[in-house]
Amino acid sequence: MPVQSQAHLAYLALERLIITLKLGPGSLVTERQLIELAEHGRTPVREAIQKLAWQGLIDIRARVGLQITTIRPEDRAHVMQTRQRLEPLAAALVAQNASPEIRQAINGCEQTMTTCSDRGDMEGFLVADKTFDEIMEDACPNRFLTAALAPLQTHARRIWFASAAPEKMRASVERHVRVMRAIQAGDGEGAATAMSGLMGYLAEA
Repeated sequence: MPVQSQAHLAYLALERLIITLKLGPGSLVTERQLIELAEHGRTPVREAIQKLAWQGLIDIRARVGLQITTIRPEDRAHVMQTRQRLEPLAAALVAQNASPEIRQAINGCEQTMTTCSDRGDMEGFLVADKTFDEIMEDACPNRFLTAALAPLQTHARRIWFASAAPEKMRASVERHVRVMRAIQAGDGEGAATAMSGLMGYLAEA
């Protein structure tokens, strides 16, 4: 995995606060508050804000400031409808193209998710899920596909956390592990099938 920039670290810190609802939907925030929360400088945080705005998690509003976007009733259905189409393709491509280093990183992510499931650590699971998505993004040869998926994955995590429960996490981890093991085995068809199962579960859970 590449070395992460200060801007990306700031983005990860703020994204985590948004998806775990510590920065609640609809709340107004200032740049200064986000700098303090992210524990990074002004320039990295400004870059992070721009990325979060592009992903649809922050609204930059003239004469108002920064507002965490709301979760609309239809968001879950729309996000999952799109992910169900795109994620299996991404999983197949990664399984077919991943380097040994990527497969090793996915194995580490699998172990982390399993530990979080055993401990009931939902925030830790979401961090591991984000890591998995970024590993997949690095390994997928289709940059247009990963660009489409990245904001959907972030919205899905926030929506999931809003109704999260330990049993839902355990079921999600089990299905993630099936995807990860198919990718590690280089099984493109199996990875796509396992990912379809994961997306189907998340759409209904």
